[in-house]
Amino acid sequence: MCRHLAYLGPEEPLGRILTEPPHSLFRQSWAPRRQRHGTVNADGFGVGWYASQDPVPARYRRAGPIWADLSFADLCRVVRSGAVLAAVRDATFAGADAEAAAAPFAAGRWLFSHNGAVAGWPDAAAPLVSALPPVELLSLQARNDSAFVWALVLHRLRGGDEPDQAMGETVRQLARAAPASRLNLLLTDGATITATAWGDSLWYRTEPGRSTVVASEPYDDDPLWREVPDRTVLTASRAGVLLAPLEDPALSPAHGSARALAPRSPKEPCR
Repeated sequence: MCRHLAYLGPEEPLGRILTEPPHSLFRQSWAPRRQRHGTVNADGFGVGWYASQDPVPARYRRAGPIWADLSFADLCRVVRSGAVLAAVRDATFAGADAEAAAAPFAAGRWLFSHNGAVAGWPDAAAPLVSALPPVELLSLQARNDSAFVWALVLHRLRGGDEPDQAMGETVRQLARAAPASRLNLLLTDGATITATAWGDSLWYRTEPGRSTVVASEPYDDDPLWREVPDRTVLTASRAGVLLAPLEDPALSPAHGSARALAPRSPKEPCR
């Protein structure tokens, strides 16, 4: 697994969000508190951020552990942003993609991260290849499961889907093909955050009208943190957070199960 975080709010030095909190994403690279799969997030890291007046984010990514990069410490001290997405990557099998395999992935104004794994990769995902035009397959940013998940989401965004629809449908599509997958996805365009909770922890902290953070786990012990229920899509802005249930294909009538999801309003506001 991995750990990731997205922030919207007043401009802050990156370090205020990523390295200074007592259980920051930086510390989660070697001592996560709520990680259910894997233990050390040392196979790369990345941060993407938005500058004022520029809708296209900048990125800084590396193939090694975040704690070994002294340049990142300097960057965190001086770079300020009001919209950030960052991730640390779990230790994985050796590969040739280096930092290209580290989130955040990017296209235009979008930043994306995947916390989880596609079960049976790559064989289980083979039936989904036909969902992508050949040029998009040839344009994959890396050859890992997260890059493929990003390609599926991006294809839907480019086709006109709203972010919550693009993320939710991609998760359901992957869950049908590879039911044991863990699919916590995180997406931002610098103004909104969309995330899915599917198989691992997801939390949010919001001060409506000021700031919102969505993360794999809380970076401090502030009582404002709330856990997102599993099988949920989250939509957030600086104004607050909305939660909506994601139907599990394994529990739908088409799969022969009579079990129903607990009733909930289509979009439940959270404060």
